[in-house]
Amino acid sequence: MAFFNIAFSRTFAGHFSALRVAHWGEPQLPEGRPAIMLANHPGWWDGVMFMLLMRRFFLERPGFTPMDAEALEKYPFMKRLGVFGVEQNSARGAVRFLQTAKQALEDPRHMLWMNAPGRFADVRERPVPLAPGVTRLPEIAPDAVLVPLAFEYTHWTEKRGEALMACGAPLDARALLAEDRDTRTETIRAAMTATMDRLAQDAISRDPERFRTVLDGRAGMGGIYGAWQYIRSVLRGEAHDPRHDTKARRAEKRD
Repeated sequence: MAFFNIAFSRTFAGHFSALRVAHWGEPQLPEGRPAIMLANHPGWWDGVMFMLLMRRFFLERPGFTPMDAEALEKYPFMKRLGVFGVEQNSARGAVRFLQTAKQALEDPRHMLWMNAPGRFADVRERPVPLAPGVTRLPEIAPDAVLVPLAFEYTHWTEKRGEALMACGAPLDARALLAEDRDTRTETIRAAMTATMDRLAQDAISRDPERFRTVLDGRAGMGGIYGAWQYIRSVLRGEAHDPRHDTKARRAEKRD
């Protein structure tokens, strides 16, 4: 896990300016209860985000993640990182997923990380899609909390993108069990939608002060022009800051 955390962090830094968590959306989990992180699924980077967040927020909690069984065969090393295969679009695959998830969540320290839609879905798609098995999760893990988790990948003022995330308020599995399945589905969907919508407003603001930076990426143009900027700063005796975003610089000075 430590090795791949370094590898994934380096990969992330090569493609993004920063990983940022909204101040209102810092993860908050009760002690002594398993947790199910229900994320939206806007892109390929979601799996990397799971790893980065596990190692930065939940180092003492083992995490498990379902993944399409065929896709997992392309990345067999991920089986050692808590990833388990799920056969897509079949009753057998759904049963197997619930069995494995139940086993993982029997330990109160454990976390299940999954993309709630069960497929890639644009952050603007409404209603927010939910895979059928999501509604059954409170039934197999009544002691758990379900946490809506929103991701967005966007570009602001830098060459590389911004990875944004936020968690909503945890949902109590036993409270969800008191609802019939249709109502339960809509309760979970509403929590996902509210979290995604609130993060969208922060993304639209393009204001880094609404976030805490969890992981810095690479800044500036890079390449020949980036090298010239660095040399020019050295010759002038100035501190080199390759970022285009002067607002971020001013915010750091105030901090």
